[in-house]
Amino acid sequence: MAGAVGGVALSCHASKIWAHPGAVSADSLHVKEYDRIRRFALLPAGRIAYVEAGIGPVALFLHGFPLNSFQWRHAIERLSMHRRCIAPDFLALGYTEVATGQDVGPAAQMAMIISLLDKLGIDRVDLVANDSGGAIAQLLMTGHPERVRTLLLTNCDSEIDSPPPALLPVIELSKKGRYADEWLVPWQADHALARSPSGLGGMCFSDPAQLTDEAISTYLTPLIATRRRKRLVEAYAVALERNALAGIASSLQRSSVPTRILWGIDDTIFSPESPAYLDRTLGTSRGVRRLAGKKLFWPEEDPDLIAAEARALWQVGDG
Repeated sequence: MAGAVGGVALSCHASKIWAHPGAVSADSLHVKEYDRIRRFALLPAGRIAYVEAGIGPVALFLHGFPLNSFQWRHAIERLSMHRRCIAPDFLALGYTEVATGQDVGPAAQMAMIISLLDKLGIDRVDLVANDSGGAIAQLLMTGHPERVRTLLLTNCDSEIDSPPPALLPVIELSKKGRYADEWLVPWQADHALARSPSGLGGMCFSDPAQLTDEAISTYLTPLIATRRRKRLVEAYAVALERNALAGIASSLQRSSVPTRILWGIDDTIFSPESPAYLDRTLGTSRGVRRLAGKKLFWPEEDPDLIAAEARALWQVGDG
């Protein structure tokens, strides 16, 4: 199995490769490194792809839609000397291979994550989450509070904004089996289009140029590789139509998990009311940090901030 080497070796090798790109683009080396260290866990839900680097207590990174674990490459590079960093690809996204007939909705995603942690012998994690991964993180924190040490939450669903209105066109196209062919396929074929105002980069990145050619291919290629993969990513979108966080407020209020909220205020996908709602609802909120000029997928663009906030939060969890 590719990447079957120890966590220390992965961390040291990754840091060396990623820190010295030379004449080759940094993301070209990131892609090669991810391909090298990508592992697979065989679970009832499917063959789950994940990357792992570092040693110590586990930090679990949950990505957004339609991305995969590659979203966290820069953060893992900075944090693998502090934590055993694990970043899975959700069911229907990335390089995970979904079992026939498997549900890919948020509750099933949460169950898959728990199964993955059990498979890897992991009791507790520090969660770092973005976008739809943030909804799954909230389900994990309230459904399995004993498994979560801390939560670093970035722009994502909340009970009052799930799904956000901006996602409704994606859901409707997905119901008709048209989302993959009308959005993802053109973006993969024309990376300038993907970075345009109507593309993934323009809609979700503060600086669309940060969405590199390598990242676009890594995110989109597996989603459109086969007809079945197209239908699976559309099933993921359709499953978001039902508010998976409905009724979660009382559980969030009872939560004793230290949680820090980081929110890009230029996000046009999620409601600007959500960070305040989460802050006043979470039982152990460590407050909100609002970030000017940042959109939905800002964690990919500002890994230094993610790393600094994560380390500060982890000190609370370790105390």
